[in-house]
Amino acid sequence: MEKFKAAMLLGCVGDALGYRNASKENSALGAKIQEELKQIGGLGQLMLSPEKWPVSDNTIMHIATAEALTTDYWCLDDLYREMVKRYVEIVEKLPGHRPDPATIEGCSQLKPDNYLLAWHTPFNEKGSGFGAATKAMCIGMRYWKADRLETLIEVSIECGRMTHNHPTGFLGSLCTALFVSYAIQGKPLVQWGREMMKVVPLAEEYCKKTIRHMAEYQEHWFYFEAKWQFYLEERKIAEEKENKATFPDHYDAEERDKTYRKWSSEGRGGRRGHDAPMIAYDALLGAGDNWTELCNRAMFHGGESGATGTIAGCLFGLLYGLNDIPKGLYQDLEHKEKLENLGEALYRLSTEEK
Repeated sequence: MEKFKAAMLLGCVGDALGYRNASKENSALGAKIQEELKQIGGLGQLMLSPEKWPVSDNTIMHIATAEALTTDYWCLDDLYREMVKRYVEIVEKLPGHRPDPATIEGCSQLKPDNYLLAWHTPFNEKGSGFGAATKAMCIGMRYWKADRLETLIEVSIECGRMTHNHPTGFLGSLCTALFVSYAIQGKPLVQWGREMMKVVPLAEEYCKKTIRHMAEYQEHWFYFEAKWQFYLEERKIAEEKENKATFPDHYDAEERDKTYRKWSSEGRGGRRGHDAPMIAYDALLGAGDNWTELCNRAMFHGGESGATGTIAGCLFGLLYGLNDIPKGLYQDLEHKEKLENLGEALYRLSTEEK
């Protein structure tokens, strides 16, 4: 249970650190951000508070998803109606948090009053952003058991496409939910990427069954898989026999920024549903159980570090808990109590479930 609580908290910590008062977010480069941090005494000196270190829409949407997952729903359609209701309610609160535009657009197309089609939104050419990936980790916490894979696939895709109805967007939510389930199952980190690649065809089968937007999906589907295949080959972990990720000899903040831009589709690492989880995963592979190193790689780079930080922080919490995390990062954190309660509820529901 402690690790579930740690996951919810550190997802929020990663978001606040990466988002770091949005004003700097677009201009800073990884090396510059890390230099500034050194000058104020490093991570151990930081005190994250709502005034100085607010969270972005990533955390707000993740909380809404987790709240829906911890209600008493009879069937998945009821769960989706609950998600819709919560997303629509909070969309007014998001503008102050510099939200992902696709999240706002997607929420505006949800239909809470339409019982049958509440969560059906139109295909969105621009819905490939990171916002679906950053609100779905808790789905993996609710349905982490191997025999719930089918449910995890369905819920993460439906949740993803409520706001990001584009394969690059909603496959991002499948990816983060899966990675969370692998962390809880104790699967070796190095296998996660290739295991996820085996699940993507099952996601496509599910989408075909629901017969919505398949023509548009097919046009864009291969992109997510191709980018991930390229990544796994680059790190030399694409094959079953390969069990150690290979990093360049010289891989400082500047090199990482260049690499992340190369993986992205628009020159800003972490902006999309494929590369936000990818950068978080890469950071975990490179940092091991070293929290400071994880932050340098996932929370303090020149791209969309709020998104990559949210995902990496959550996964780190499940793998390693809170033991080595400076208390100042989470003791006055925005939404702290709510996040801990949700972690506890997700743990209880996922373990009690028959």
